[in-house]
Amino acid sequence: MGPKAEVNPIWACRAFPAFPVVLVAVGDGQEGGERNVMTVALVHMFSFNPPVLGVGVSPSRHTYALMEKYPDFSINIPCKELVEEVLYCGQKSGRDVNKFEECGLGCRKGTKIDSPVLDECMVNLEIKKTQKVEAGDHVWFLGEVVHAQMESCADRDKALLYWSGEFRLIGDVIRRR
Repeated sequence: MGPKAEVNPIWACRAFPAFPVVLVAVGDGQEGGERNVMTVALVHMFSFNPPVLGVGVSPSRHTYALMEKYPDFSINIPCKELVEEVLYCGQKSGRDVNKFEECGLGCRKGTKIDSPVLDECMVNLEIKKTQKVEAGDHVWFLGEVVHAQMESCADRDKALLYWSGEFRLIGDVIRRR
């Protein structure tokens, strides 16, 4: 490796490898209820047992108010075929449009939560909130996975990643442990 130069920490953090991209749905899972779906790249697993996941949401987002209001949410893992819907849900605000209708996303009330889950996604994780953590310009909403559904043909290699303005897929395996 060559010499390292001092750089802006914000730019250095962009050197992280690609982030998973998910669709977070929150609100009333019943038809016509208050709800929203948002593209989120700040998503992370915080515990394996019990399974605890978290999503980072900016307080300026419409979804933030819904995350504050409702006790649960879903994390939906889209496949590459949903890249246009994922892009739309990340660019438009639920204050202005009904993203479910605009994208033709089928949703239903969760099995163990009231928030919606997205039928088109290959994995649906139903989350009951357990805590929130303020961290800079985002607030992390953490919760336990209380129910999960996955297509039998779900493939990690089809899951979308996001890095530096580009949607990507998982690359080649270079070594197993």
